[in-house]
Amino acid sequence: MLHVTLRQLKVFESVARHLSYSRAADELHLTQPAVSMQIKQLEDNINLPLFEQLGKRIYLTEAGRELYQYSRAIAQQLSDMEVALDELKGMERGKLNIAVVTTANYFAPHLLAKFCQRYPGVTVSLNVSNRETVLKQLTDNLIDLAIMGQPPENLDIDSESFMENPLVIVAPPRHPLCQERHIPVERLAKEIFLVRESGSGTRGAMERFFAEHGAKINKGMETDTTEAIKQAVQAGMGLGIMSRHTAELELETGRLKILDAQGFPIIRYWHVVHRKHKRLSGVANAFRDFLLKEAAELLINPCH
Repeated sequence: MLHVTLRQLKVFESVARHLSYSRAADELHLTQPAVSMQIKQLEDNINLPLFEQLGKRIYLTEAGRELYQYSRAIAQQLSDMEVALDELKGMERGKLNIAVVTTANYFAPHLLAKFCQRYPGVTVSLNVSNRETVLKQLTDNLIDLAIMGQPPENLDIDSESFMENPLVIVAPPRHPLCQERHIPVERLAKEIFLVRESGSGTRGAMERFFAEHGAKINKGMETDTTEAIKQAVQAGMGLGIMSRHTAELELETGRLKILDAQGFPIIRYWHVVHRKHKRLSGVANAFRDFLLKEAAELLINPCH
């Protein structure tokens, strides 16, 4: 008879997903020796090795791959059980696990604050990451909902748009192009553009726009944060393309200007997404409905 604990399975699932003891330890808020001990006890209990080390990397053995499938299924059932129990508690004590891409973090906290004012007993866990990390969290079923720009087409997810996401070109106030109107794409192609990292939704939209117009982007600095792009644009290092929502403060204070360029703004949309067939808790469903019905109006009129 197997003597396997849920704790051992949880630790194993994390190590197997990351193929890393240290990353699993960080995720579970444990020390690496504690993680190693749990895996060793699990291997002793089932009398089979679960991982093998080749060089500096670890890999799942055949037994490890088999157990990983079962551990994920058990984790899903536990998650469903937690959802069902939360629904019995009602909205007073529910929990919401949400992830947003970095560009959405400029408005997501305002929406969450409004939602929590309405449901003060709700506990929120907010993770802010780049697009690829958020997609991995969706795939691994670590979150209830995600807010992002363009949702992926190759993942088994449900997606609904709840608000426009206009991409604009920003420049320092004294840039010569600030005085021009209907700037053609050919003229833009002569400027240096500061870009987000590869895999960013904003960068993907920028590259598609210039490719569709037969123009090549003159790329300058590459960074993984919109904040760094805004600072670099203000310093005169080049132009930036970003969601208008991320630059509201700088536009209001006159530190950045939006260029009047042909084809801009590029109208995209913010989406709320979740894994298809995932059983959403009452709190997650309520927040999803809140986004779909009220988010756009709340951000236009924040005092409402």
